[in-house]
Amino acid sequence: MTSRRLALLLEYDGSPPLAGSQLQKNAPSVQGELETAVQRLTGERSRLSFAGRTDAGVHALGQVASFKTASRLKTHIFVRGLNALLPDSIAVRNAVEAPDDFDPRRHATSRTYQYVIYSAPVRSPLWRTRAWHVADPLDINSMQSAAVALIGQHDFASFSRREGVTTVRCVRRCDIEAREPLVLLKMEANGFLRHQVRRTVGALVQVGLGKLTPAAFRKLLRQAEPATAGPVAPARGLYLMRVAYPTLDLEAGIRYYGSSAPKGPRLVS
Repeated sequence: MTSRRLALLLEYDGSPPLAGSQLQKNAPSVQGELETAVQRLTGERSRLSFAGRTDAGVHALGQVASFKTASRLKTHIFVRGLNALLPDSIAVRNAVEAPDDFDPRRHATSRTYQYVIYSAPVRSPLWRTRAWHVADPLDINSMQSAAVALIGQHDFASFSRREGVTTVRCVRRCDIEAREPLVLLKMEANGFLRHQVRRTVGALVQVGLGKLTPAAFRKLLRQAEPATAGPVAPARGLYLMRVAYPTLDLEAGIRYYGSSAPKGPRLVS
């Protein structure tokens, strides 16, 4: 039978027992759970590709996966059927027909991540797997002043380990917003290095605590020495919010009940 390619918009809670988005030999993963669900729904063994890798503990509201199938099931049946078979921590928000050569990683024009900090003297049990608890007060103005330097095309080697790839990226936005008791950092770029967002957050928190000046933060960017920025913020506060494509809109057609679309658990979408 003639095959077709589908693209899936995914939301998931990356907390344990999930060990990340990519397939694991000895632990459950988003990819593994999805491939099992697709096989049960269609009878086919399909290999899914993802827009980006997320580590264990990292969450997503806008991850994108793609696979080929000979199934003639309509896209809304894929959504309903897969969600009936997936664990509660993973949901397919939408499924759309995609071009046969669609690659969710290579064809992405930008990715948007958000990091959530729980800024309060006392930790929150409800946010323990959703945010990084920082007990000491943060100087948001200093953090915002430092973050401005990230906008534009730079060598972000200081914010990642060198892994045999170019470390030059173009950051289109880096916004920091206080919504007590949360501090939200949102970054959009044409691509991200491994742990780039988490190292950026770690360094900006040092600025907010008065342990690193905005000038010293900007120096990290200029010197571009591998893995010198940080510390690496915990995975639990990181969310992959959106992956953009030039001709594919996975948010289109999603139905909500009520006056507006949900923005996640007190998150900026």
